[in-house]
Amino acid sequence: MSVLITFTLLDFAVGRGQVVFGLLVIVPLVAAFVLGRRATAAYAVVALVAAALLGVYNWQYTPQAIDTQVIRLVGIALGGVIAVAGCTVRLRNEARLATASAQAVTTQQALKLTEVLQRSLLTDPAPSPGLQVAVRYLPATRHAQIGGDWYDTFPLSPSTTMLVIGDVAGHDAPAAATMAQARGMLRAIATTATSPAAVLSGLDHAFAVLGITTLTTAVVATLDTSSGGIGAGPAAVLRWSNAGHPPPVVVCADGSTTLLERRPELLLGVRPDTSRTDHQVALNPGETVVLYTDGLVERRGVELDQSTSWLLAHLRHGHDRPLEHLVDQLLDGMAGQVDDDVAVLAVRLGPARPHRSPSVSEAPPA
Repeated sequence: MSVLITFTLLDFAVGRGQVVFGLLVIVPLVAAFVLGRRATAAYAVVALVAAALLGVYNWQYTPQAIDTQVIRLVGIALGGVIAVAGCTVRLRNEARLATASAQAVTTQQALKLTEVLQRSLLTDPAPSPGLQVAVRYLPATRHAQIGGDWYDTFPLSPSTTMLVIGDVAGHDAPAAATMAQARGMLRAIATTATSPAAVLSGLDHAFAVLGITTLTTAVVATLDTSSGGIGAGPAAVLRWSNAGHPPPVVVCADGSTTLLERRPELLLGVRPDTSRTDHQVALNPGETVVLYTDGLVERRGVELDQSTSWLLAHLRHGHDRPLEHLVDQLLDGMAGQVDDDVAVLAVRLGPARPHRSPSVSEAPPA
């Protein structure tokens, strides 16, 4: 309104015949930037009426000036139309921005909630007599802080502990939800299943019944210490079954490593009638089993064999370190660098040993 009054007074100030009221077209254009559509349209009408009346004051309806006055009024009217159209576009863009901002806040809150729920599932392992257990989870940096990788360990009996490492494809809330489903179903199936292969077969059937089609890999293992007891012959028997997951590693007390590779079997949920196979290996006191997800060894531009060799070399060099230190140094330098989630579950037979000065470890491949 102040702009309209200013130009009207200016027209009176310069005197008759000094036509400046054509500048009234600026009034609706200014309104389009700060007001709503109705207010902008109202200012366009007021500007047009004011220009018409000022034309009378400035003798613009004489035969000599009428044509120019009509062009001037048409220009002011057209300016008003443009102002209303511009205001409409601005309001729509502001509405879209407000909607997008609200959705972003809602999505961020949902992701935060999902992250909290995922972290609540990735709990510290329960103490197991005669066993050291260390777990770690490192989220992918290019995605939200959630994903489908998980680890789990829980007792099946006083002498048997179940070890689980799994990976659901994706880095979003659906992946985390599928992970939670798989983890819960696996725990339930494990209470009655007779072997790791039976657990995976039960999961295959559960995925089929529930219609879960997300790609999922897992290693399920049992660590049975009833075969001889810690320190008396073979300390334990590791039985495991692998559904398309990276193979576990056994680190012997002398530093030698064994990659537990076997014939590849299908991922979970691909076929409910998939035949699953159990494997087993005897473990001695001081030996360590390391289970991990593919984010630890799969990196852009690096051959898988090269990354796996780095992992085995790192474990050989760190075999005499306390288990927690070994796992920490396994992930050292990866924070902020990984393209995929990383989950690690390491179990060592025997009580914790005093810390020795660590040797220099190799850096992960670039």
